[in-house]
Amino acid sequence: MGPKTAPTPEIKVPIIWVLGGPGSGKGTQCEKIVAKYGFTHLSSGDLLRNEVASGSPRGKELTAIMERGELVPMEVVLDLLKEAILKCLPSSKGFLIDGYPREKEQGIMFEQKIAPVNIVLFFDASEQTLVDRLLGRAKTSGRVDDNEETIKKRLHTFNTHNDQVVQQYTAKLKKINAERGADEIFTEVQTYLDPLVK
Repeated sequence: MGPKTAPTPEIKVPIIWVLGGPGSGKGTQCEKIVAKYGFTHLSSGDLLRNEVASGSPRGKELTAIMERGELVPMEVVLDLLKEAILKCLPSSKGFLIDGYPREKEQGIMFEQKIAPVNIVLFFDASEQTLVDRLLGRAKTSGRVDDNEETIKKRLHTFNTHNDQVVQQYTAKLKKINAERGADEIFTEVQTYLDPLVK
């Protein structure tokens, strides 16, 4: 085994992946987790958008990929996450990685190149609940992609990939019923996170 390229310094704080379909309320739970535990919240979508907005060479490349309607390469997302983690590491109490991994391969690569994940929170709600919530949101948001057909397509894509991720991480997975109220859900979340920060 030759030396690995630029190994990540040892990460001693918890790493939590947060999964949940659109409308599952995971955004609200992330806010509550950050407020209580002081974890650093990293969203792969936000990191990509920030990189594009920065106008860097990599950002310009990403813009071109997205304009062609292609998926951003897994390695790029991983690099952005790794850079963000290293930047925040000196002061961070833990990392909450939102909406990642989208696919099983991403998770495997993350653990190889960055660090093992401690726990995977999956906010699970039925398709009907998610459709109803997203349609409710559409009435107020005016988002064009929030019509029933598009929503069902988005959910189908999410579920297909997410099932593989869930099966890969059964030992670390905490499946949370996301049909309940936000406070009730957060009470359960705390039972999983408290032991990590003792």
